[in-house]
Amino acid sequence: MNLDFSDDEIRRYSRHILLEDVGGTGQAMLRDASVLIIGAGGLGSPLLLYLAAAGVGRIGLVDDDEVDISNLQRQIAHSTDGIGRPKVETAAASARAINPNVTVETYPFRLDRDNILDLFARYDIICDGTDNFPTRFLISDACVLAKKTLVSAAVLRFEGQLAVFKPHVETEGGHFPCYRCLYPEPPPPGMVPTCSEAGVLGAVTGVMGTLQATEVLKEILGIGETLAGRLLIWDALATKFRTIRLRADPHCASCGAEPSIHDLSAHGATDGPACAV
Repeated sequence: MNLDFSDDEIRRYSRHILLEDVGGTGQAMLRDASVLIIGAGGLGSPLLLYLAAAGVGRIGLVDDDEVDISNLQRQIAHSTDGIGRPKVETAAASARAINPNVTVETYPFRLDRDNILDLFARYDIICDGTDNFPTRFLISDACVLAKKTLVSAAVLRFEGQLAVFKPHVETEGGHFPCYRCLYPEPPPPGMVPTCSEAGVLGAVTGVMGTLQATEVLKEILGIGETLAGRLLIWDALATKFRTIRLRADPHCASCGAEPSIHDLSAHGATDGPACAV
């Protein structure tokens, strides 16, 4: 591990370096880490900006959409002059403006069963900031197959959820659960509305994306108590957080003792649009 920092880097990351649980070694770990963010929207925007500010060395950003004026109420990595431009382009520019020391790699295409595993192989941690169930299940199944830690957030109206899934990591009495341990199958189409159908308070996405960034940094640094095995739920109107304990399902189709999902062939060829919140 290279602990050499320039004078500018020492000043930039001084508040991290002062922290006993981070220090110079932790900052070097952040510099060496790589994170893939799927969705450059309401969740992906604060997530990207905080990871870049923190000095995560290499960040990938997947989104096939362009900036629309309706995005600007919550997607803070974009601005009015970016309307009509690819989201990955404008978001990457915002991240680089905050910290030119980080590398932001952009992928302006749709994830699908044919390209997702090759992309995941390039990164340490995967972050889901999408807004549809086909993509979420594709991401989860790919993370299980690739043995990648998944940091997943979701928002709707005035509520948010956050979880860390890493079933490849053993814990007391077994292993941590995956996304399918919580939701075995996607709900029927139309049962759960998207943010574009039901709305979302813009600041709610900011809070959840920032919490998502915090969990990513904890996972990279190996500090604190992991959120794996728990689901965090936030009710913004009541100003209440609660945590639900999650257990690995021994019969889970993805990470169970006898999984039935061995590849991604069950997913459609275009199941994974990078549809961001």
